[in-house]
Amino acid sequence: MRIYRFAAAAASAFMLVQPAIAQEDREDWPSSMTIGTASQGGTYFIYGTGLAALISKNLGVNASAEVTGGPVQNATLVETGDHQIGLLTMGPAHEAWSGESELAPGVEHKQLRALFPMYQTPFESVALASTGIGDVSDLDGRNVSVGPAGGTAATYWPRFFEVVGVSPNVSYAGGSDSTGQVKDGLIDAFAFAAGVPISAFSQIAAENKVNIFGFTEEQRDQILETMPEVSAYDIPEGMYPGVPAHGTVAMWNFATASAEMSESLAYEITKLVMENNEAMVQIHAAAAETLPENADKNGFLPYHPGAVRYFDEAGIEIPDELRG
Repeated sequence: MRIYRFAAAAASAFMLVQPAIAQEDREDWPSSMTIGTASQGGTYFIYGTGLAALISKNLGVNASAEVTGGPVQNATLVETGDHQIGLLTMGPAHEAWSGESELAPGVEHKQLRALFPMYQTPFESVALASTGIGDVSDLDGRNVSVGPAGGTAATYWPRFFEVVGVSPNVSYAGGSDSTGQVKDGLIDAFAFAAGVPISAFSQIAAENKVNIFGFTEEQRDQILETMPEVSAYDIPEGMYPGVPAHGTVAMWNFATASAEMSESLAYEITKLVMENNEAMVQIHAAAAETLPENADKNGFLPYHPGAVRYFDEAGIEIPDELRG
C-alpha cells in the first residue's frame, strides 16, 4: 500500500533520542495499541500511521494505525476501549461528548480525554474541470461523494449543503475510492475534509485538469453564522498543482485517548509528539500546526492527566475545567 509505505518510511527515518523511562512507570502500559484514523487517501491515515511508527520506535509499545470511518467512529472506539487513541475533529468530538453522536445517539462519551492538538481540517471539493463544476452552488442535483459514512466530511457537508441551499445526490466512499470515481466519471464531485494538502486531491490534480474549491465569501458567511464550531480558513495558491487560492471553513483536530490510559503513557505520548514537531512534519505537512501553543484550541474536552502534566511542565496553561 503506497500511502502506508510512505508514512512508515518517513517515520522510520527518525529514531528520536528519548530519556530512559523507569520500569515502574511502564508497569501498566499495554504491549500493543491501536490508533483510529480514517480512510486511505486522507490525512488522518497518513498522520496516524506515522504517529504509530513514532510511538513504536521511541516508546517500545507496538502501535498500529487502523482504517476506520473517521472521527465519529473513532470517538466511540475510544469510549468502548476498542482503540487506545482516536483522531477526532472537534465537532464530532463535541457531539460524542454530549451524547449526540450519530453512531451512538444518547450515549455520552465521558471517557474521552484530549492528548494534544493536531491541525485544522479544511473542507474542500474537487471535480474534473470538464464537468463545469467550480462552486458549491454547481453541486445542486449532481452526484457527490462526501467521504466515508461516519467521517467528519460525511457529517458536515450535508449540513453545509442545507445552509447554502443546494441539494446534491450524496453518496459515501473513502478518499481514494471517491477520487477514483471522480476521475472515472462515476460521480460529479468529491466533497471532503482533511489536513491540507489532501493527498487524494494532490494526486488527481497532478493527473487531471480539475477544479478544487471551498466556499464563496457569501456562502462562508452563511455557514459561520449558523455553525460556530467551524472557523474561516484560506487555502493558498499552489497548495495543489494549478489551483488558485480559495476560501473555505475548517475545524480543529485533536488526538484523544480514554481516561483509562495510564497517566505515564499519556504523558510520554504527548511529550513525544509535542517536542518533536520536525519529525511530525516529515509525516505530513499539516503537522506544522501540531504545537503545544495550540492546546487552547480545545474548549470543552478534558485533557488526560498525563497530557496536563506535560503542558504544565511546558508552561502551557490548561483551564481548571479541562484538567481531567
